[in-house]
Amino acid sequence: MMPRGLRRLVHLVLFCPLSKALQSRLPVLKVKYLLLAWLGILVASWVLYMQYASYSELCRGHVCHMVICDHYRRGIVSGSSCKALCEKRTLTLQRCMSTSSTHQVYSGVWKERPVVIKCGLEEPLKGDGAPDSILRQEMTLFDKPTRGTSMDEFREMLHSFLKSNLGEQPSLTTLVGRVMTLADINKDGKVSLAEAKSVWALLQINEFLLMVALQEKEHTPKLLGFCGDLYVTERVSHSSLYRLEVPSYLQALVPEALSSSVNQWLAPAWPRRARITIGLLEFIEEVFHGAYGSFLMCDASPRHIGYNFKYDCKMADLRSVASETAVRGFMRGRRCETNADCTFGSDCTATCDRLVKQCNTEVVQPNLAKVCVLLQDYLLFGAPQELRTDLEKQLRTCVTLSSLASQMEVHHSLVLNNLKTLLWKTISNTQYS
Repeated sequence: MMPRGLRRLVHLVLFCPLSKALQSRLPVLKVKYLLLAWLGILVASWVLYMQYASYSELCRGHVCHMVICDHYRRGIVSGSSCKALCEKRTLTLQRCMSTSSTHQVYSGVWKERPVVIKCGLEEPLKGDGAPDSILRQEMTLFDKPTRGTSMDEFREMLHSFLKSNLGEQPSLTTLVGRVMTLADINKDGKVSLAEAKSVWALLQINEFLLMVALQEKEHTPKLLGFCGDLYVTERVSHSSLYRLEVPSYLQALVPEALSSSVNQWLAPAWPRRARITIGLLEFIEEVFHGAYGSFLMCDASPRHIGYNFKYDCKMADLRSVASETAVRGFMRGRRCETNADCTFGSDCTATCDRLVKQCNTEVVQPNLAKVCVLLQDYLLFGAPQELRTDLEKQLRTCVTLSSLASQMEVHHSLVLNNLKTLLWKTISNTQYS
């Protein structure tokens, strides 16, 4: 039964006479609000359809799980996460965070710890998406090393691969040893064929290679396990510098100024943003002439830079970070008409030698300059008034850095240290330090 008070309210709304003025305007009001209601329903339906369409296209974690576990049960792959994923089911794919159908990203929980699960998935050759066709394609990922390969031969394979990707580095032997230890799941001092196939497939993924090379660095997410070419990392609680991300299909409807204003309103307090920035600058230092060479950020997007609950910077996505050796190899001998033809990733651009119509190998804009472009938006709003002028000046100097300038390394270090010192002096001896 309907409560008495609610019955009286319904009666008043439905049967009480309206004022004459309102009665005379009622047909116009009805049409006006009916049109608005239909427009709202239309927009909402379109948004829901686009959400569903993008989800079904981007989120194929069930296929990834099926392929990996099929290979595991057949003894083709191995890994520290295989039992939890395929037998015990204690590692499960939960919320889809994929932005590409070929790179599956899901949140999950493993050993009572929030994690991120990542898995590569080839596009079907014929576009039919049939599971058996995907299985056949995925088989080619695990065709090396072949049966009969000795431990020494596999070690040499790893050394050659790492040398071609990272360049001739004095510490490559150490990195080979680290990969061999990672591959030895049961810690028996030997690497089985399934273990070797799994780690070899994983090394073809740029992000995994970087995680292994930078695993001791503070601002790189920790690698927690793997199975075949699926790998598990720690979850970064905030996976982007900004909290509001407008889907691509809504960007034409949402003004950039509006989304920027909302992000500024939702952003952490300025001292916390300064702390995140200091961590980001430390990451730039870590990848600039490190133990395994230099690395370049080839898509300096706020979507790839995250931070944890302590406001320590963590690189949420390393797929766009590439070794300088790999970028130089891409540029070498490449035909070009303009500088735009000499671009690796989104923004690792070299100059085009128009006389010989070939790319030069030196990327023009260093990592620090790209990051400072982001920081002009991220760091200046809400900055303390006494700091703002000096901060603006240092960021202007920073964005003009060029890899082609003489004594670039000296200028790079000087600008980076000045910026870090300015921020650290401001927040040191406070609760934010």
